[in-house]
Amino acid sequence: MTVTTMQPRPLTEAVREVGQYRSTAEAESVTHTVLLALSAHLPVTERAELAPLLPTEAALSTPLAPRPLTAREFVESVAPLIENATPATARWHVTSVLTALAQQLGIATTTRLLSQLPPGYALLFGRAELVAAA
Repeated sequence: MTVTTMQPRPLTEAVREVGQYRSTAEAESVTHTVLLALSAHLPVTERAELAPLLPTEAALSTPLAPRPLTAREFVESVAPLIENATPATARWHVTSVLTALAQQLGIATTTRLLSQLPPGYALLFGRAELVAAA
């Protein structure tokens, strides 16, 4: 499945299922917030490919972050954007959205996307992060 064939609605439903949200509205809100934040950390080429899944303002005009955030910093940056989120619930929200996104993108696209992000994001996408033994 390619990104161009996906619609935002199925992603929201996947997020609702993965995150066990009670309503579609809650899943939509969390999905919008997380993907908007993520878009600031993606190169323009990745944004263009993911455009059908990103909030309109993310695909068009979100400026790139001044520096790459670690996975932990990313979760911490999203927490204040989600109503009543604690660090633990923010991690749940981020992981729910990014895991559903990875399921829809497939292995190859998710691997390429992760290669554009600092180490540590794989777990947020529901994947094990393998590191070579030193």
